Amino acid sequence: MNPELFEALAQLKRERGIDLDYMSDKIAAALSAAYKKNKEGYTGNVAVTLDWENKIMRMYVQKEVVEDVISPSAEITLEEARRISAGAELGDLVDVDIDVKNFGRIAAQTAKQVIIQGIREAERGAIFDSFSSKEHEILTGTVLRIEPRSGDMTIRIGTGSDRTDGLLSATEQVRGEAYVEGDIIHVYVVEVRRSSRGPQILVSRTHPGLVKRLFELNVPEIESGQVEIKAISREAGSRTKLAVCATEPDVDPVGACIGPRRSRVGAVVDELHGEKMDIVAWSEDPAVFVASALAPADVISVRVLAGQKACRVVVPDDQLSLAIGREGQNARLAARLTGYKIDIRPASQAEEEPEDEADLEELELAGADLEEMDLAETDFEELNGEEAGAEEPAEEENDLEETAASEEDAEAEAETGEVTE
Repeated sequence: MNPELFEALAQLKRERGIDLDYMSDKIAAALSAAYKKNKEGYTGNVAVTLDWENKIMRMYVQKEVVEDVISPSAEITLEEARRISAGAELGDLVDVDIDVKNFGRIAAQTAKQVIIQGIREAERGAIFDSFSSKEHEILTGTVLRIEPRSGDMTIRIGTGSDRTDGLLSATEQVRGEAYVEGDIIHVYVVEVRRSSRGPQILVSRTHPGLVKRLFELNVPEIESGQVEIKAISREAGSRTKLAVCATEPDVDPVGACIGPRRSRVGAVVDELHGEKMDIVAWSEDPAVFVASALAPADVISVRVLAGQKACRVVVPDDQLSLAIGREGQNARLAARLTGYKIDIRPASQAEEEPEDEADLEELELAGADLEEMDLAETDFEELNGEEAGAEEPAEEENDLEETAASEEDAEAEAETGEVTE
């Protein structure tokens, strides 16, 4: 049996990547457990050794040489000991070989279960080690199953022995994206956990890291380190703002991310099914950074409030709705991107602002919440060169007058409004 056993272990190593020393320990533990189940009283004096060079497995029990045997499981008489080793003396330990062929059915079943469990644990450990190094990376998977009630999706990731299933929960899916079983999907690995049923891979389609990795794949300057992604704010399925900077003076970070004829950002937008992208230049100056983050709106001035992570932004009157965005989205994403609370005011109110810095600090940035404001849904034909994505659909012609009226109402309501993160 010895050659077949060693060949089987070598095959496990080749096909499933299970370490030979690990399986040797599991087999030793299995045979020891089986023998202890078959023979009462045996505890830690049973040992198993595997000689890989000569392909010989040996199982034995250590017994102490005594004059009178009280515990047969741990003691042996001097006469019996000298049959095994001619030089045995009282007090010596003698290795008594065990024939595994004499194991009973229950003991053999116990050994089998321990070995099978050891193989499963080794496979799970190998999968965990393989995927734990892939956290925060993009992987390609196949939709294996969609739960009809919860909407959670099981994604088959990897191939061969490294194949496993990942969980794409309904909360990590982008609203509007529809998949069926068998579809190929790109997912972002959020976390790899150990569990009693093996490694659990948690993946996402809404995580900002997905956008970052997609740009790294499509923009060589990011991969080479010439362009660095400094910050990302995202509302999955709708819009993302990306702040980039160059590590070399002769590189245009925004142009590099957009690519010739928007080919690079277009590839990212296609993967995200039309999600809009605003790519802006990062700056150490908060005022400059906030002005860039509010693109595509034009900004007249940005005033940072002393001692606060907040600023006052003045925009042209006709740009107010554009700066705030539909349902406050543009300003909200800009606030998340910069880390500053942003209070947007039209130019017509700029003269009413206090000149004294102390008075400025006392101003409360607590106007009407943008989520509760009845803002007009502003359309604009094409954003500036720092944005890519699909254009907004045009309004019906018979609704144009109503939309214009709602914009005037929105500007009046926003005169004392505020944008917070």
